[in-house]
Amino acid sequence: MDSSLLIRACAARAEIVAGALRGAALVELLHAIPVRDRDAWVDAALGIEEPPADEPELPRGAVPYLPCGVEEILAMVLEVPLGVDDELVDLGAGLGRVAILAHLLSGACARGVEIQGSLVRRARALCTNLGLADVTMAQADAAETALDGTVFFLYAPFNGPMLIRVLERIEEVARRRAIVVCAVGLELREVPWLVPRATSSVSLMLYDSCVPGEDAGTHHG
Repeated sequence: MDSSLLIRACAARAEIVAGALRGAALVELLHAIPVRDRDAWVDAALGIEEPPADEPELPRGAVPYLPCGVEEILAMVLEVPLGVDDELVDLGAGLGRVAILAHLLSGACARGVEIQGSLVRRARALCTNLGLADVTMAQADAAETALDGTVFFLYAPFNGPMLIRVLERIEEVARRRAIVVCAVGLELREVPWLVPRATSSVSLMLYDSCVPGEDAGTHHG
């Protein structure tokens, strides 16, 4: 990323902290950043630094941290669509890139769930530095934690039995209300209570819940 883009990122950060850069204005700005530089530019604007090493004793089925691309986050926000009345839950949230950026783009409350304490502490510091009271981070095992929200985001954070348990937790929410599950690098077509819909992104899939007993109607962002 060249110096002119870094200067723009620093200026954007100041506007974010001031509460002046949100929603459509931020979408327009992101689209003006070259795709090849977009991830690095967002990290510079949000103050996200290189993550610490993964903790040595991750539970079986938990995947080492890898940040989701900005393109998939943008597609998710625009195509769910995510709105101010939503609560986004990012499972395997890492340093909070998805939760923070989704909140800034949409106004939705966002909650990250992350098992690695070192990542949670970094993400909480980011939210504090940016003045984002509506973005929270919880240190927890998503497979063992009661969940709630309207939109759930998963960037291939689990596999095997752990993924099955996490999906059971999400299904508990779907039995109470209509939700959307957003998956990157994770195929959920065989989950019987999820109905897939196509997106503009080759790596992002959206799934609407369809569970007997859930509230009637579909998700509205």
